Amino acid sequence: MTTKFDELLGRFHAYLASVDHALVRDAVARIAWDMPARALEPHPLGCLRHLARAVELAPPAAKPLVQWLAEHRNDLRWGQTYGEADFGKAFIDNYGWLEMFGTRGHFANEEVAAGLLILGPDIVYPDHHHVAEEIYMPLTGGTEWRMGEGGFRRRAAGEVVHHASNVNHAMRTAEEPLLALYIWRGGPLAAKSTITGTATQGRG
Repeated sequence: MTTKFDELLGRFHAYLASVDHALVRDAVARIAWDMPARALEPHPLGCLRHLARAVELAPPAAKPLVQWLAEHRNDLRWGQTYGEADFGKAFIDNYGWLEMFGTRGHFANEEVAAGLLILGPDIVYPDHHHVAEEIYMPLTGGTEWRMGEGGFRRRAAGEVVHHASNVNHAMRTAEEPLLALYIWRGGPLAAKSTITGTATQGRG
């Protein structure tokens, strides 16, 4: 059965296919793209207000995907792994993710999960880790990323950021929001991350 989300999956796939990086090519080749759709109730979040700016910031290859997201934002099931008690109200009001496919996404896949993450401006996503390997592709620039014991490093839109299994990593935004595409594989696809940092790390 064709759903209105097939176009979204197509744009998601098309962007990934445009990324010239061996790790991404391998991940895309291993995904069985003929996935059954799930009927999910929409669940909008406050962080979706940042999608209009993300459309302006997205590189040309990502614009068809980001524009579709912005136009259909309220039809999708957005989620949050954490609550206000974890990182505070400012974080929760500026954070959310959309699982495109996986064990709970708009399309069913038991082997790999992928989707999009939103962080608003001036937000710290503190050090955390998880068993699953993670590949990130920021679709907006200006966010600083940290991995292991290293310092924060600014990443441009379209870069590939790879986090191996159980490696600590963190992100912090500046004046612009972050929209990033992610792929999780090789571990529990719906596991909550282990947090080892705080929502104020790296500030001050």
